[in-house]
Amino acid sequence: MTQARVVRIEQAGAPEVMQLVSVDLPAPEAGEVRVAHAAIGFNYIDTYQRSGYYPIPIPGGLGFEAAGTVEAVGAGVADIAVGDRVAYMNAGVGAYASHRNVPADKLVKLPEAVSFEQAASLIFKGMTAQYLLRRTHRVEPGDIVLVHAAAGGVGQILSRWAKALGATVIGTAGSPAKCEAARAAGCDTAIDYTQDDWVQQVVDATGGKKARVVYDSVGRSTFLGSLDCAAPFGLVVLYGAASGPAPAIEPDILNKKGCLFLTRPSVFPHNANPAIFRENAAELMDAIVAGTVAAPIGARYALDEVVEAHRAAEARKTTGAIVLIP
Repeated sequence: MTQARVVRIEQAGAPEVMQLVSVDLPAPEAGEVRVAHAAIGFNYIDTYQRSGYYPIPIPGGLGFEAAGTVEAVGAGVADIAVGDRVAYMNAGVGAYASHRNVPADKLVKLPEAVSFEQAASLIFKGMTAQYLLRRTHRVEPGDIVLVHAAAGGVGQILSRWAKALGATVIGTAGSPAKCEAARAAGCDTAIDYTQDDWVQQVVDATGGKKARVVYDSVGRSTFLGSLDCAAPFGLVVLYGAASGPAPAIEPDILNKKGCLFLTRPSVFPHNANPAIFRENAAELMDAIVAGTVAAPIGARYALDEVVEAHRAAEARKTTGAIVLIP
């Protein structure tokens, strides 16, 4: 048995429902390994799950991504060894912990050049950017790309990576300061989407050509405007709802707006197969090592400060990634 400090929730609700408790963690079962976490990633989806907007099994844990060192290996595990530096993002909720038993096929080994904090802050967000840029729409040189919430964790990665792929990147954010952060992340232009005329500003920034693909993680506040920012036959990718659920639309509006395509994808189906997951993760790790993908860490919180971390995220007081330190 190993003593683990684990964040638990007994009911959905405000940040205060999260409690840090000590539990006995058994030895890894067959096919599992025990990871001692060095850094834990925060993703905005964690707040959806904690609040009940995205229901999860309760009582239970929170968090999808973490990085650390393998401490023990269960029977039948051949490709992961004690001492390996690893990270994961699709082993189910429960990463808010000091130690965790994880299926070995959910782990990726870290290159020495990638730190635990980099991995924890980038594995979920980076894998999200990877499927959005390389699978949902394969960004090519010359594409015009619109990235909403471009100052956020995923937004900064999308902006940097899309720019490195040769795209013209238009970013939006919710304040002048965040627009500055979006420009620092590689956006050619950054627009404050709280301004009434933000759609016209996007159209002006593209010279009227509009965007080949729109990446929208904001939802309610931006979705209808996103349809007006997409070029004819363009793609609107709704992959989050930071401001609330996107309003319902009649399908015929996609025809009227320019024969648009609309999709609502998710990172997990794109990485459900272990071999494909490691292939996608290898592309991400290469991009991190090359410096193509980076996301400045905006805030670090101790695991026992998790309530404060969620409050800050929901109040939009942070820029960039949040990392929890066990």
